[in-house]
Amino acid sequence: MASREQERYGILRTLAAAAVRDETLEETGQAALEQAAELVGLSAVALHLWDAQDKPLMKLSYAASGDQAERLAELEKDLFADLRRDRQLVSAYMSFAGDPPVHSFTLPLRHGATIFGAVIGLQRGERTTLAEDDFLDALTATLALYAVAGGATGTLPQKLIDQERLAAITETAVTVNHEINNPLTAIIGNVQLLLMHHKDLDDELRAKLSVIEESASKIKDVTQRLLRLTSARTTEYASGTSMIDLSQADADEDKADQ
Repeated sequence: MASREQERYGILRTLAAAAVRDETLEETGQAALEQAAELVGLSAVALHLWDAQDKPLMKLSYAASGDQAERLAELEKDLFADLRRDRQLVSAYMSFAGDPPVHSFTLPLRHGATIFGAVIGLQRGERTTLAEDDFLDALTATLALYAVAGGATGTLPQKLIDQERLAAITETAVTVNHEINNPLTAIIGNVQLLLMHHKDLDDELRAKLSVIEESASKIKDVTQRLLRLTSARTTEYASGTSMIDLSQADADEDKADQ
């Protein structure tokens, strides 16, 4: 019979090998959670992945019973998720009184400075999950590497990159709209007033004012199109430099009008 250390190694080795073979995280990750739960003595365990806006991307879970699954889900919803959002919780081991006592943990899935998920678990009895922290840390790190390598449906890493880029573009667009639209509106409004109420303007000045109005309106249109972006797609500009492709915003608007 394999020793506990060999069993730990076997779970991590299986995950690493599956990631290299580009297998999906759903199937292999589910099996790894079940094996880890049996090895460590967890009554429930779950893996959560979310995007740059903290919206759920994937959940894998295993529980010995429906009650344990429900209790772990409640801990995630009522405690861990709130602490991550409000207090920037990264990891924690907790124990709760009872007969028997209950122990729980949350450990992050991260890539660099980006945390994009967590493994959470529940254990009943006197033996605490803290005694297994080295293995649980290794398991979580391997699952994170698996996800970053593309195991989650083969597209998770690019999804994370695109979502983070889109979030940054949206923040920039909101700032640009806030800081630029007010002066732009003033420019356009004053130019229109000049054109409407000063009929004695010569043709050259009127043409120049029209160019100012048209150019200001184009700037305003660009800021609005940035806000409508639903993807962070780029297009080649010059000399290997890329720029944001605003045609996606136009395509989305055309679909909305149909």
